Amino acid sequence: MRKTFSALLVSTLVLTGCATVRDSRVNPFNWFGTAQSEPRAQTAANTNPLIPQSAGLFASARAKTEVYLGQPMDQVTNLTVEKTPGGAVIRATGLAARQGIYKVQLTPANEDELPVDGVLTYRLEGIQPVNTSVGTQPTREVIAARAVTDQMLAGVRMIRIEGQRNALTSRR
Repeated sequence: MRKTFSALLVSTLVLTGCATVRDSRVNPFNWFGTAQSEPRAQTAANTNPLIPQSAGLFASARAKTEVYLGQPMDQVTNLTVEKTPGGAVIRATGLAARQGIYKVQLTPANEDELPVDGVLTYRLEGIQPVNTSVGTQPTREVIAARAVTDQMLAGVRMIRIEGQRNALTSRR
């Protein structure tokens, strides 16, 4: 052990003392060379450099769009619009016909999510499992929320949430 340690110590001192090793390829600090400045590649003006444009390992799973199979809730029982910095949060409470509703969401009535005649309309929807019991009212209640920006609310006078049997509105 003592011979190995002393040999390692002597070889380290000899290598650090040689100026030719400092500039040679044996020195791992010289493997990549010095840094050089290069002009930056031009990117399109409307792209974000932090969002990757190329496909990755999981790109095929990400590219597939899932089809939402939700059905409208039986009733909409409560609607609350809470103001937030930069927009609002629309929160709707609904009552399903049966227990076990999952993946509840507020689905826009049109694809662009634009107001029609000053009315921003959403449907309270959820996926209903087959063969579940009816249950009591508290076990069938669901809540869904959606954030909207000030730009989306620019021409909106009324927010409307629709269910299967009724609809609730909130005016500005």
